[in-house]
Amino acid sequence: MEEYVPRLKETRWSVEREKEVLAKWEEERIGVFEFSPEDLREIIAIDTPPPYASGKWHVGGAAHYAQIDMITRYFRMKGYNVLVPFYADRNGLPVEVQVEKKLGVNPHELAKTPEGRERFLEACKSFLDEAEKDIVNVWRRLGCSFQYWVNGTDSPEYRALTQATFIELYRKGLVYEAERPVNWCPRCKTTLADAELEHEEEEGELYYIKFTVKETGEDLLVATTRPEMLRACKALVYNPSDERYVKYRGMHAVNPLYGHEMPILEYNEVDPEFGTGLVMVCSYGDQVDVKMFRDLGLEPVTIIEKDGRLNSEAGVLAGLRVEEARRKAVELLESMGRLLKREKHVHSVPVCWRCKTPVQIIHSREYFLKQLDFKTELLELIDLMDFKPLMHKKKLIDWINSVSTDWPISRDRYYATEVPVWRCRKCGSVLLPEPGRYYRPWRDTPPWDNCPVCGAPKDEIEGERKVFDTWFDSSISVLYVTGYLRNPELFKKAFRNTLRPQGQDIIRTWLYYTILRTYQLTGQPAFKWVRITGMGLDEKGEAMHKSKGNVIDPDPYVEKYGADAFRYWAAASSKLGYDYRFSEQLIKTGLLFATKLWNIARFVSSFPEPGDYELRPIDRATLALFNKVLVQVDKAYSELDVYEPATLIYGFTWDYFASNYIELVKSRAYNRDDKYSRLEQYGAWYTLHYILRRILRMLAPITPFVTDAIYRELYGESVHVQKFPEPDEEFAEASTRLAEAVVEANSAIWGYKKKRNMRLSEPLKIKVFLPSVLEEALKEIVDLHKLETVEFYEDAIPEDAVGIGGGVYVSEEGSERE
Repeated sequence: MEEYVPRLKETRWSVEREKEVLAKWEEERIGVFEFSPEDLREIIAIDTPPPYASGKWHVGGAAHYAQIDMITRYFRMKGYNVLVPFYADRNGLPVEVQVEKKLGVNPHELAKTPEGRERFLEACKSFLDEAEKDIVNVWRRLGCSFQYWVNGTDSPEYRALTQATFIELYRKGLVYEAERPVNWCPRCKTTLADAELEHEEEEGELYYIKFTVKETGEDLLVATTRPEMLRACKALVYNPSDERYVKYRGMHAVNPLYGHEMPILEYNEVDPEFGTGLVMVCSYGDQVDVKMFRDLGLEPVTIIEKDGRLNSEAGVLAGLRVEEARRKAVELLESMGRLLKREKHVHSVPVCWRCKTPVQIIHSREYFLKQLDFKTELLELIDLMDFKPLMHKKKLIDWINSVSTDWPISRDRYYATEVPVWRCRKCGSVLLPEPGRYYRPWRDTPPWDNCPVCGAPKDEIEGERKVFDTWFDSSISVLYVTGYLRNPELFKKAFRNTLRPQGQDIIRTWLYYTILRTYQLTGQPAFKWVRITGMGLDEKGEAMHKSKGNVIDPDPYVEKYGADAFRYWAAASSKLGYDYRFSEQLIKTGLLFATKLWNIARFVSSFPEPGDYELRPIDRATLALFNKVLVQVDKAYSELDVYEPATLIYGFTWDYFASNYIELVKSRAYNRDDKYSRLEQYGAWYTLHYILRRILRMLAPITPFVTDAIYRELYGESVHVQKFPEPDEEFAEASTRLAEAVVEANSAIWGYKKKRNMRLSEPLKIKVFLPSVLEEALKEIVDLHKLETVEFYEDAIPEDAVGIGGGVYVSEEGSERE
């Protein structure tokens, strides 16, 4: 009798082997992108999110990047040359805030001298270097096949490109400088764009203040949350449909704290149900005030300075911070008898996205990028991009529709790309250098010997000290990746197929700004595909934050269960676009699946791949079922989904291939009793290898380690240089009914034995009635279940028989006897 010895020697999969596989990939440069104009392959450029290097990823972030790698590996197997770089986002407020806390320094004081500014910038860079190492270690251990670019967004190369795009847009007339109301963080001392605001619910008070009507002497009651803004109040407004106030149209109210007069006006957007229906219009309580000032043509008075204190215009409240001024104003109004009452009131407060300080609206001189002029074009443009899933496209549409001001792109901060502008003190001209290198105007010597406009000497030319909003940098990431302005041949080819994978939390920032800027610079859509994921949550379904103490580190789970197991959870935890909850149990399932796959492969490796064979009906039905699953998996991957491939491959591999088909053909594969012909035996071998090869290739993007280890040992090559399997026409039209009926019958018979405490290998001595569709698999079913007497039925249920499920019946007499 022939002995069948497995070619896979180890009896089980060990997660320690992942590190050996990882070393082989690095040695063989598996998946490394190389560009050649002669390469005929289509390029797909993945605009990998450059993560902010301010701290280590939690499991949600690690899972997000693992998913990006899964899509990358799929596209490679489909024959694309995939450009998928990894580099860090290293500009802007987050690192500055952390370094301020760590070192206990005030950057605004340090930056008063070039030497102090340099010291602060060096401290930021050192912090980022260390933080970036942790992130890189995570994705490398997870098997992400990214190309590591050490030149992050703070590199001279990246910053030079940011500055080049600014110069181009400035010369196109799309950038301008102006003083106007902006969101201002008093703690960070910088302007913020609307997209950088977060909103927190705050329990405060609603104050009912008595104003006097100048013309009649009557009191009018106005409800406000911000009595400290009374000096900046320039009008009272009501809804024209509110009959309570129509009689005051054209009259004036007297400010109870400062005594100045202000018109009483109609304004259609006032809510008559809020407070008393009368609203103070102040410069500026919020963005609604900004809009009302513009619509009503009022002249603003600025009372809040950049340090968050009220200025001399505020009189008795001058020098106080906003909260202090509010308390003082309330005390004064109460002492004057002008505060009727106060109520508890919960309202939404805009805060800085980084330090959570309440934001004020002040006048500031900034550089602005035009965006209002592009709203209609952008709404048309995004219809040319394929959103996965489509539901998140509405969030982008809603944001575009909500944009009400141009984008303030300059900041009064330090660790960021400098605005590449000099000014001539003599003639006042704004001077832009030629693009192509990185400029630091606050430190660098002007690139002109004399003012190009008036001829003033170089020492009359002063460098700009402002830097760019971090999103102004990040929004050119897809252009940076594809070689814009640096490698025309690469850009021409790579920009055709661009993919943006990102979280839904930065749709209004990174996605929107990239689409806007790319269109302004190229006239084209930024992306062919946009893949949006939900948020990574903890096991209770809550967002992970350090302040909550619920941040979950991926390292212990990867160390314990392996990267493949972690990646399996990342793929199978939720449908694309929905929030994904951490589950250690699902990671365990991933490890069990890897172990099961190894065991399957070990069994299959016992048999060689035959050159000649004869397929039995169950083989053909199994191959048909597999090809049906393959088509579904391929389509799901092509839709940028990994959830459906993970669940479909798991279901077929474990529930059908291992639990049913392999059990059915074990006897034939070994054929120790010569019940089957040699060619029928080879038919089982062929089917086993056919399916195993293709399962490994289908699953390789999700669990790259175990699939590669098996493929190398059995088939002599890395699975990651194989093509993704194509549907086989020979089996595409074949029926899967026999395979499906076998599953139902097996489950019924196994269940029947278990209920009677029988061993599954124990012979079943009663008569069993099977649906006629199973007649073609009779030999396999009899071998598997040790059936002694079998009859088939077509439509009519056998008499004197008891149904046990799956269309299987047993003789009633025998059932009772059992």
